[in-house]
Amino acid sequence: MTNNSKILCIGDIMLDVTAVIGKPIVEGLETRASISTFGGGAAANVASWLVAANTPSYLITRVGDDAAGKAVLDQLDQLGVAHSDKVVPGKNTGVVIVIVGNDGERTMFPDSGANAGLGVADLPELSEFSAVYLSGYPLINPQSNPGVLEIVEVLRRAKLPIIFDPATVGVLLEVGVAKVRQWLELIDVVVLNEEEAQFITGFANPVDAAGDLLKIVPTVVIKRGSNGALAQTRDGSLIQIPALPTTVVNTTGAGDAFAAGFISIWAQDGQLNDALEAGAKLAAECVALIGARPLVAPN
Repeated sequence: MTNNSKILCIGDIMLDVTAVIGKPIVEGLETRASISTFGGGAAANVASWLVAANTPSYLITRVGDDAAGKAVLDQLDQLGVAHSDKVVPGKNTGVVIVIVGNDGERTMFPDSGANAGLGVADLPELSEFSAVYLSGYPLINPQSNPGVLEIVEVLRRAKLPIIFDPATVGVLLEVGVAKVRQWLELIDVVVLNEEEAQFITGFANPVDAAGDLLKIVPTVVIKRGSNGALAQTRDGSLIQIPALPTTVVNTTGAGDAFAAGFISIWAQDGQLNDALEAGAKLAAECVALIGARPLVAPN
C-alpha cells in the first residue's frame, strides 16, 4: 500500500427515492407512505461514510444534465466527498426507488442512467490513493463492464489493493456465478452479505462460504446483519464479531456503511478485528437513519 490514505471509490451515484410504509402493500390500491429523497448508490454511499470515518475519499461520478444530478453532487460537497463531475448529455441521473417495510427491510428498483459507460478515462491520478473500493454494479452493467475491467487492470498494474462488493443477488443473477467467481480472481478483498456468499459458493453456512471464497480471494468479509460479521485471510484464523445494539429504521446503505468502516481501518494496515468493529459501528449508525448516507452537519 502507499503512504497516502485516500480511498478511490468506483461505482454508481444515484438519487434514492425512499418510501417508508407501515403496512403491507395492496396491489391496485393506494398505500400511504412517508417519502423522501436522498443521495444513494453503493460507491457514493461508501465514499460518504468513509469521510464520516475521517478517511478521505474520491468518487468517480457520472450524472445526467438534470436537477437530480446537481442535487446528488451538491450533497457530496456538503459531506466533504471529493469527486469528479462528469455530466452525460441526454442521460438521466441514476435513480433507485426504495420501498421500506415496517420491519426496516427494503426492496429496490434501480435505473443506472448516466452511470453506464465507466472507463479508464474516468480515472484520476492514482498516486494519491491507498486502496480502491469497487462496487459490483458497473461490472454487471453491460455498458460499463468492458471499461471497468480495463480499470481493474490499470489498478492492478499500479499495485493498488481492490476491495470488491459484488452487489445484490437480484443483480448477480444477471451474470451468473461463474462470471462473478472469475471477477473475484482479480481483487484482494471481497465484502459481501450471507445471501450473496451463499449464491456465489453454494454454502448456506457463512463459515463454509468463507472457506470456499478464500480459494479465490486473499481476504473475505461476510456481513451477517443482526448476527454481526466474520472475516478471514488465507494465512489467518476466522474472526467473528457481534452486531452493535441499535434501533433499526431503514437498512438501506447499511452494508455500504459497514464497508466504509472496514476499509477505513484495513487500508491503513489495521487489524482485521478492528476493521470489522469499525464496520459494525458505522452500520449501526446507518440503520438508525432514513437514507443511506451520514447526516449532513448543520452550518
